[in-house]
This record gives sequence, structure tokens and C-alpha cells, in this order.
Amino acid sequence: MLTFFTVLSWLATGFLGGVIMASFCEWALHRYVMHRPILNFTYPFRSHALVHHHIFKSDHTYHVINPADKKIIPMAWWNGPAIITVGMIPVLIATLPFGHWDIALGTLLAFGSYYGAYEYMHWCMHLPKARRVERSWVFYRLNGHHLLHHRYMHKNFNVVMPFADLCMGTLMLRSKIKFPQARGAAVPDVQPRR
Repeated sequence: MLTFFTVLSWLATGFLGGVIMASFCEWALHRYVMHRPILNFTYPFRSHALVHHHIFKSDHTYHVINPADKKIIPMAWWNGPAIITVGMIPVLIATLPFGHWDIALGTLLAFGSYYGAYEYMHWCMHLPKARRVERSWVFYRLNGHHLLHHRYMHKNFNVVMPFADLCMGTLMLRSKIKFPQARGAAVPDVQPRR
């Protein structure tokens, strides 16, 4: 019989593993699906690389200029459930035959939390309003990370946790050249060091 602490430890294992896995899933989805067309499946590429990056650049347009552009910040409502479902398939295949629904549940909670964090932080990055999260050091660093992605689309694919960027060699901490960048209380200076 499983004890409460055994189940809790497997849930925590699934959650921690899920957060790491989510960083790599976000990276792969962003790099290989949202920044290039895949055969006839061009929706993510068109809506992200062609529309989102066209409207939100790394200069003053990083923040919403036209109120109608707010609708371009988040993904479509159905993307979250679809992405989480696809990400859970290998997890379910690896855990359920061994009776580890607790690991699968922990991973599902991690994926859902990660996606929610992605959407909320991404929203705050492009539509700043001095929210509590925007005053945190973590958000400040991640906002600079994302700003550099809008300057260099082949770098900094993670929004929430740049662990995969670090591991995959796409992490950029500062620009190598000077460029007109967005400014604001929650936007760090990512210009080259003198």
C-alpha cells in the first residue's frame, strides 16, 4: 500500500521532471515549429514569426502601441490544451504501464503551470502595467532574455525558464552590437558592455 509521502514524493518527482521537460518542449516548439513552416502546417509559423515578430520588435514596439495588437500577444485559446496533451503522450507511455499515475499527474501539473506562466509572463512583457510580478528580479531578467529574442530570433527561445537555451547553445545574455531597444522599469539594458 502506498503511503501519502510515497505518493507525494512521486508527484514531486513528476513535477520537477515536468518543469525541466517543459523547458525543452518550449524551446523545441518555439525553434522548430513557431519559427519555420513544417510542410503544410504553417499556422504557428505565420501567427508567431510573421505576425507576432512583425508587430513586436526589440525597439519601442516591443510594448503594445496599438491596443488592437493585444490580441496577438497570447496564443490561441486551444493551443495550451493541445500542447499539453501532445507533451503528455510520452509521459503516459513511460509511466502508466508501471502504475505511476502519480508521476504522470505531477508532470501534468508542471506542464499546466509552465504554460500558464508562459502566457502570463509573455503578456506582461509586451503589455507592461507595473504588476507585482513585473517588479521581481526574475521577471526583470526573463524580460531582457525575451527582448533579445525579439532582436535575434535564432536566440533565447525560452520565455519561462531558459534552461534549454543554456543546454542547447542558444542562450544570449547581452547583444553583441548596439541597437535601439525597448525601455521601461521592468526592461534591463541588454546593450553590449563597454
